[in-house]
This record gives sequence, structure tokens and C-alpha cells, in this order.
Amino acid sequence: MEIVEVQGVQAEVARTLFARMRGLIGRSGLPPGAGLLILRCNAIHTFFMRFPIDAVFLDRNDQIVKVVRDIRPWHPFVWGGWRAKKVLELDSRNRM
Repeated sequence: MEIVEVQGVQAEVARTLFARMRGLIGRSGLPPGAGLLILRCNAIHTFFMRFPIDAVFLDRNDQIVKVVRDIRPWHPFVWGGWRAKKVLELDSRNRM
């Protein structure tokens, strides 16, 4: 999987439909400083996830448009707004 640096985080990039749909489902966490960047995405859910996440919604130029912290597993819907074009998901347990 492709790795990019965005907002100071080393993020795996979810480009394909399958990778975007799967997201972080099935993982037990992320290492500190790591994340998942989901492209073409302005809303997420946390069904089937095992850990809480922080979601950083970004515009097309990687500028932050919204941050939602401590989204618990099984949360049905989090929307980043009309300007959001991608989302960076982080393990909220790693936050300093």
C-alpha cells in the first residue's frame, strides 16, 4: 500500500473502492504517528471497528476543514462537510 505524509502523519492511502470501504475495519489499532488517508471521502462510520479514532477531514489541498475526536466504534455517521474531499483517520489512543 502507498504511504504518504499528510499533516505530519505517515498515512497509508486507501484509493480503491475496496480499500476505502474496508478502512480500519479488522485492525486492533495504529502505531503512533501512523494513519489511514481515505481519498474521495467526506463522511465515515465506525461500524465493526475495534478502537476509537480521530477523523481529520481535509480539502483538496490537504487543508483541515474539520476535526472530530474520539469517535467510538459503532458510530453510524460522521460528516466532514461539503468542502471535505478526504479524511485522515488516526488512533485516538495515541494522541498526546
